[in-house]
Amino acid sequence: MPRRSRVLAALIAAATAGSLLVAPAASAAPEPQPPEDYCRGQCDHILPPGQNGNATFAELVSHMLLGTRPPHSDDQLGEYDALAHGYSQLTTGTIREFFDDNSFGVPEDQVERRYSPRADVTIVRDNTAGIPHVYGSTRAGTTFGAGYATAEDKLFLMDAMRRAGRGEVTPFAGGAQANRELEQRFFAAAPYTEQELQQQIDAVAESGERGRTALQDAESYVEGINDYIEKAHEGRYFPGEYVATGHVDPVTNVGEIQPFKLTDLVVLASLVGAQFGGGGGGEVQNAIARMALHERFGAARGERIWQAFRAENDPEAISTVHDGRSFPYANAPADPKGAAMPDPGSVEPQQLVFDRSGSAATSPETPDRPETTNPEPAGAGAEALRGMFDDGLFPEGMGESRGMSNALVVSGDNTESGHPVAVFGPQTGYFSPQLLTLQELQGPGISSKGASFAGLSFYTLLGRGQDYAWSATTAAQDIIDTYAVRLCDPEGGPVAEDSNHYLFRGECLPMRTVERENSWTPNLGDDTPPGSYRLVSFRTRYGPVTHRGTVDGEPVAFTTARSTFLHEVDSIIGFQKFNDPGAIRSASDFQRVAHEINYTFNWFYADAEDTAYFNSGANVVRQPHVDPSMPIASAPANDWRGWNPADNTADLAPFSAHPNSIDQDYYISWNNKQAPGTAGASAEKNAVQRGDLLDRRVREQIEAGDPFSRVELVRAMADAGLTDLRAERVLPDLLRLIDTAPVDDPGAKQLLDQLRAWLADGGRRVENEPGSRRYAHAEAIELFDAWWPLLVRGEFEPALGAEAYRALTRVMQINESPSGWQNGEPGLHVGQGHQGSAFQYGWYGQVSKDVRAALGERVPGGFGESLCGNGDPNACRAVLLDALRQAAEVPSEETYPGDADCDPGDQWCADAIVHSKIGGIAQDPISWQNRPTYQQVVEFPAHR
Repeated sequence: MPRRSRVLAALIAAATAGSLLVAPAASAAPEPQPPEDYCRGQCDHILPPGQNGNATFAELVSHMLLGTRPPHSDDQLGEYDALAHGYSQLTTGTIREFFDDNSFGVPEDQVERRYSPRADVTIVRDNTAGIPHVYGSTRAGTTFGAGYATAEDKLFLMDAMRRAGRGEVTPFAGGAQANRELEQRFFAAAPYTEQELQQQIDAVAESGERGRTALQDAESYVEGINDYIEKAHEGRYFPGEYVATGHVDPVTNVGEIQPFKLTDLVVLASLVGAQFGGGGGGEVQNAIARMALHERFGAARGERIWQAFRAENDPEAISTVHDGRSFPYANAPADPKGAAMPDPGSVEPQQLVFDRSGSAATSPETPDRPETTNPEPAGAGAEALRGMFDDGLFPEGMGESRGMSNALVVSGDNTESGHPVAVFGPQTGYFSPQLLTLQELQGPGISSKGASFAGLSFYTLLGRGQDYAWSATTAAQDIIDTYAVRLCDPEGGPVAEDSNHYLFRGECLPMRTVERENSWTPNLGDDTPPGSYRLVSFRTRYGPVTHRGTVDGEPVAFTTARSTFLHEVDSIIGFQKFNDPGAIRSASDFQRVAHEINYTFNWFYADAEDTAYFNSGANVVRQPHVDPSMPIASAPANDWRGWNPADNTADLAPFSAHPNSIDQDYYISWNNKQAPGTAGASAEKNAVQRGDLLDRRVREQIEAGDPFSRVELVRAMADAGLTDLRAERVLPDLLRLIDTAPVDDPGAKQLLDQLRAWLADGGRRVENEPGSRRYAHAEAIELFDAWWPLLVRGEFEPALGAEAYRALTRVMQINESPSGWQNGEPGLHVGQGHQGSAFQYGWYGQVSKDVRAALGERVPGGFGESLCGNGDPNACRAVLLDALRQAAEVPSEETYPGDADCDPGDQWCADAIVHSKIGGIAQDPISWQNRPTYQQVVEFPAHR
């Protein structure tokens, strides 16, 4: 029998043997009445692909053989996708074709299932999206139900993520390269011991009544998760991935699904904080680039170029707060002291992976990522299904810190109804199942509906209350500093760069090491041999070591000091209050609660009367002479003010110093600058940033005296989310420079005409017809995608020199197109495409400033004399035209090189959103949109 036939036969036999893998019938239970809903049917939301992220073994087999999917696993994907074509014709009557009702409660004719996992909680599933509506007669019952329902929907995802956060995913899911990389990345960011995880729990529990309540909520939540695990294992309706990864035998049911514990929630909180709630770092690369510019141009000219590129406080950058106030934070002083600039060529990344064996010894490794082990799988069906994870359980690039999400909020003074309107949500990437989960929670002291990260859903993190809604975008202000810690020899001998001792306040202390021993066996059907390695994090009191090098010839370790390190759980009180109708009764209440969250988020609020904004984060108070964008010499005089190394606490900026506002005419946020004076932690918050796309559309309509409706604000968001930022904001400058003289070359003129036609049509990346999988203006878009890396390199590298140019590309990539990003080399794509979020990071403002300087314009915060063409505008124009001609010759297969999901040269597919599998259920790709993953559309007509 051919191998494929044997595999299919094995699958069918195993699925038949496991045919009992179905959930038990729902038990009847009384249904409590939800509280009054002040949104009156005007709250909507969407979260693709679907609520259900669990599939039994039989359902996985059916998906592999027949392409079927479990109910509610993809029923929000189509409506999300359809907005890309339907937004221009959107009306109030058709909004539910693209979003789901986010009202409290479930009408009787929409009840799919009603059951009580224990006596003090009832869970009602709606038949439209399968969302759990949890009603507890006790507070503990409410959070128990939240845990039970989340495990029903996302158990395997939660399990995989708690292991990834610990740096131990490979023993669970196999030694694929993507698994090792993710494992290493999260371990490097938060290398905690179990004792330190428990200490975070204890600290919150000891913080007062709210802290004790949070601990009780978390405990009952874990009880709910574990109750589901026990019942599902016994009843054999647990996620089929446990069979596919060899943890449970599909025939005998022998195996274990490990129960959750409180420290797992700390791990998940740390993971979320590292991925979405931090900001800063990268100071070593900043220093290298800055020194290269000084070497190339001299101190004065080199510093001006660095400051223009760095865009710490770009005068042309838009800000979320635009009412004339300034909120200074993390700015470099005029005369900085205490910097520790590395000696040229001395910096090397800190080794993380040790003692490799087997496949780990021969496979390529990235300096900041890890590997894992699987138990021996059992069962014939498992052999076929294990092939699902040959490429890893996690997608390439997951775990890389990225700013995402957007928000549009318009005050009642500028809306048709007189009530505020908001369209907002987080961009958490596209996964199957989705990292977020939807829920409604109603119980004593809890009344909310919306989205939470699976495994942290004892509170709703982003959503709505009875008469208010809230959301967040990643802010990424600077809460991370790099310290250069002098190394030492405890015996007083010569100091080597690999010394694991360092000087701290006059003592030679040993570095603390946190280790993970990881090993894996091959998946059945996978050619990857077994392997193992040891992960080691070297920690100082200034944080984990990231690099080693020398400063003025002295060996040092460069460390990452993060103000939220050892404090990820502190934010739990703020999230608890977001869910408490007694705590949130006004916009100012909301701001005060948001201040209790130490993650770096921009928070937005809307009720029937007011809007509000607050930028949260553990904003440390630095010494006034310290430049936070450069490595800092470790010394008491340079430490954070009030810093206690024993528990990593320090003085934090007061409420009033955080960017905040109530009832501004409008707010937009797309990870742009928070407010004047608030320094960007990285170089993308500059003169051209994707928030410009939102700001222009909202501002111009308000200035025209045209009030907004919910529909019009959705249109503004969707139109911006389909527009190529480079086309709208930079292409006009490029064309103006080219148009300073006639273009005699007919071929070049034809290419320019293509770009002009695309720009005149809005510069959007949209299909010419729904479902065609071909862009309108496809040739112009491809030309521009090929042109951008060539023109950036041609514009800057000759003047900067190869060394400084490469150093600056390591500070910030030159491009972030929907298909990935290119760093100045045709066809060189690095990073994760297919994730929707695009055009945040790139040299967009830098190109615009330099081209405008070449045009002879005065450019605030610019480079001075144009770098392009070494200051000669005619030479710069020639550079652009030469790059355009070269771009026209770049093969499609080089611009869009193809990957596991797309053929080379397939432009639409290269941009398309592909849901990365964390499990066995795949999703169909959808057309590119640059919008939040979870999104709310909100307009409250009434208030308590």
